[in-house]
Amino acid sequence: MPITSFTQFDLSTDILRALQSLGYTQPTDVQQAVIPIALQERDVTVRARTGSGKTAAFAIPICERVQWEENRPQALILTPTRELADQIRSDVTDIGRLKRIKSVALYGKQPFARQKLELRQKCHVVVGTPGRVLDHIQKGTLDVSKLRFLVIDEADELLRMGFIEQVSAIIDELPTARRTMLFSATLPEDVERLCHRYQQNPVDIAIQAPEEAMAQIEHRLLAVLPAEKLQALHDVLVMENPESCILFCRTQEGVDELFRRLDELGLPCDEIHGGMLQDDRFLVMNAFKRGEFRFLVATNVAARGIDVEAITHVINYDFPLEKESYVHRIGRTGRAGKAGKAITFMTPNEEKFVPEIEAYLGFDIPRQALPTAAEVAAALPAWERKLQEALALKPARNEQLNEGIMKLYFNGGKKKKLRAVDFVGTLTKLEGVTAEDIGIITIGDTASYVDILNGKGPMVLARMKHTTIKGKQLKVHEARK
Repeated sequence: MPITSFTQFDLSTDILRALQSLGYTQPTDVQQAVIPIALQERDVTVRARTGSGKTAAFAIPICERVQWEENRPQALILTPTRELADQIRSDVTDIGRLKRIKSVALYGKQPFARQKLELRQKCHVVVGTPGRVLDHIQKGTLDVSKLRFLVIDEADELLRMGFIEQVSAIIDELPTARRTMLFSATLPEDVERLCHRYQQNPVDIAIQAPEEAMAQIEHRLLAVLPAEKLQALHDVLVMENPESCILFCRTQEGVDELFRRLDELGLPCDEIHGGMLQDDRFLVMNAFKRGEFRFLVATNVAARGIDVEAITHVINYDFPLEKESYVHRIGRTGRAGKAGKAITFMTPNEEKFVPEIEAYLGFDIPRQALPTAAEVAAALPAWERKLQEALALKPARNEQLNEGIMKLYFNGGKKKKLRAVDFVGTLTKLEGVTAEDIGIITIGDTASYVDILNGKGPMVLARMKHTTIKGKQLKVHEARK
């Protein structure tokens, strides 16, 4: 029987309510295939293109199966980039919010001490890059003794970026009685060897052959001389007039230069690359997701971790020299069943790389001539009109889920001997409040934060101003955003 609704899975009410609020309606192909197997707690190897919904394919069963009562991490998700780690942490938090699932992201260029404090809290799911995760394990700040699930996401990219030794060292520290799920957009031989080494009789799932996966993306290849690339880009942008576009360059310097040129032309744009401070990268990513600008100039760092359904165009301003890089770049468009365009500039010296990419895709990429001056002139009025239009900001996917949630701050924590059960016990004694109205609880040394669900935050706030917790009268107010 075909699966047309998440209610057909063996999922709890809390998970189903969260999925409904997040706008999840019909499961994608990869979710239909993976979720039942993962709920049976079997090892699985999945080849699925970016944009196929694979994050939810492992996040949903993990949130369903982890036990809230257990304080130590039960699931570890390894990713190649910080952006992807933060994206997955956010998705896990949203899907598991009504079940009070706590997720933590661990990656470099962030204070180790702050992450150490987060890991001292009740924590169900850890998402991170291999280097920082291994660092925490070796320093004893990440307890993996209760780990039940390991997810290796974007396995091909983890190996390409040289993380294999760190991934192996991490796995050697994990309990053997665990389930391992491996996800990869491509499945080279070294990835398959990784599967056989660390999994027990995995179920192999392949979602769509590469040529089928690319069918909703219109591919075009444009021959251009290096000295003419910037003018060619301008002409192509005028002709295409995209709603939202990522332009890929090979180097950080190339990104800086192209961003400067586009900014001088008055285009609503920004840039992202690995040389930027992590907080700045997150600010740019979040602004792009909200639709605050239409053009993002990026290195391959943005080929992972950008989950924006409405990217209409990807332009390879610099030709991708690896076939996998081409696949991951263009995977930013044509997501969630929507159509997209992938336009690649090719200089004479780069033409020799095309056959390998075409062989990998399973089809020839159509060549397209650069637009003529007359064609550009005819399209220019529409282009200029769109540049003058105000940008419509997009609501966050979790906006509806967050509508009925208020986070409360209490000026007491571990130093006052307070635990999560103390807050739950006090709050559920308030008239009209049940355990289902209490969300994620975070206990710090001197402060605690409690999510109040179902629109009951104002009522709980008013009553807690006159209610003690474990005999202590705490200051309480709505937490700052």
